[in-house]
Amino acid sequence: MDACNALIVDDEADIRELIEMTLLPLGVTCLPAENLSEARALLKRQPFSFCITDLRLPDGNGLDLVAHIQKHYANLPVAVITAHGNVESAVEALKMGAFDFVPKPFEVAVLRNMVATALRLNRSGESRSGESRPILLGQSPVMAEVRALIAKLARSQAPILINGESGTGKELAARLIHLSGPRADKPFVPVNCGAIPEHLMESEFFGYKKGSFTGATQDKGGLFQAAQGGTLFLDEVAELPAHMQVKLLRAIQERAVRPVGAPVEIATDVRILSATHKSLTTLVQDGIFRQDLFYRLNVIQMRLPSLREHPEDIPELAEAILNRLSHDTSETSPKLAPTALATLRTYTFPGNIRELENILERAFTLCEGDVIQAEDLLLPTRESTSLRPLPVTTPAQEAMPADLLPDLPASIDFEPKTVPYPSAPIVSDLEGYLENLERAAIMRALEATRYNKTAAAEKLGISFRALRYRLKKLGLD
Repeated sequence: MDACNALIVDDEADIRELIEMTLLPLGVTCLPAENLSEARALLKRQPFSFCITDLRLPDGNGLDLVAHIQKHYANLPVAVITAHGNVESAVEALKMGAFDFVPKPFEVAVLRNMVATALRLNRSGESRSGESRPILLGQSPVMAEVRALIAKLARSQAPILINGESGTGKELAARLIHLSGPRADKPFVPVNCGAIPEHLMESEFFGYKKGSFTGATQDKGGLFQAAQGGTLFLDEVAELPAHMQVKLLRAIQERAVRPVGAPVEIATDVRILSATHKSLTTLVQDGIFRQDLFYRLNVIQMRLPSLREHPEDIPELAEAILNRLSHDTSETSPKLAPTALATLRTYTFPGNIRELENILERAFTLCEGDVIQAEDLLLPTRESTSLRPLPVTTPAQEAMPADLLPDLPASIDFEPKTVPYPSAPIVSDLEGYLENLERAAIMRALEATRYNKTAAAEKLGISFRALRYRLKKLGLD
């Protein structure tokens, strides 16, 4: 590690000496200051790689120094030393722009990890060979603000709560914060808190020791250990049950976890990012989510806009999605007809960007030729969601020649006690039933054309791309 200078601000000589002894093996030269006046004088005199300051100083508050550094030396990471349990001051420091905080009495390992991360901060923009970096698309003002905020938040180690509707790209934003910061060369571990069975949560998050329960045949690390040195992304954090909220709060506060069956805790060094589409404030008011955990996770809040708020980005997003689909299938990327693009612009997108991806993937598969028309989008309408007789044929079957179509009823009527087609079979799994019919029709067409897919698609009255999609979907490819 390159030699660097650190400004250590504390009125206790033994604390300054302990910090200096801890950082010396890292190649860090420590310059001490006993109060705010000395610290400001040293900052004017020479540049520093980072700063560590106590909160209580003889001539003021360490938060004043944090504000001073943010105003005059914005690129200088500053960490604060807080008394044990003084959560409010730590959170306030992070909101003001502090890089991180160290609780008293601090562990040597925790201090070294924090300093090592701070020293990597100025090198976080360096290119890394072989790394595929995701891109946050959209040139609208609202998306430009999101990108600027991501760049700013990447320099901090403060916990961030990402709010936004489903499908707005919360995990992508979290990944970009990670990749833009000093932990970029360490793991990014995403976890959906609503997808882990409640009885397995503790062992999944913290790991377990061999023999701690039936089936524990060997030691296993948890998510915190997997994210060591990097970022742990808690998606759908509102789904955490009450007992895990308590354990997660302790893990974040103590920067340590205790694996199931382990006698001692293990120190961890992870940055916590979390996300939810729900209102945690409301859940706190309703007593469903712990207020103290909420304050820990919600040090800085970041909101991702819905697609309805920046429809001008739809053309760019659609082009990128179609290009990706084209690359994945090695086929020519179709273009959106002006009418199709206009239709997308006026659609409300309750599922946001994820729904746009699904719509375009379906249109990419089913469109004829290299142009996607408005009717290829098959956008849901208010009428399509109401209860009414539904056709039991699939789009492929609608275009099939009569000699390939199985005998099917024209529709299913949802009126109670009405059986319009007594001869029709009683179906408990409609989706599976239709898939079997479609599979049989496609196999007949393939056999009739000696498995020439182009000819089979023509005989079925669908495009070659649509046939390939259905073969893959039905497991026939």
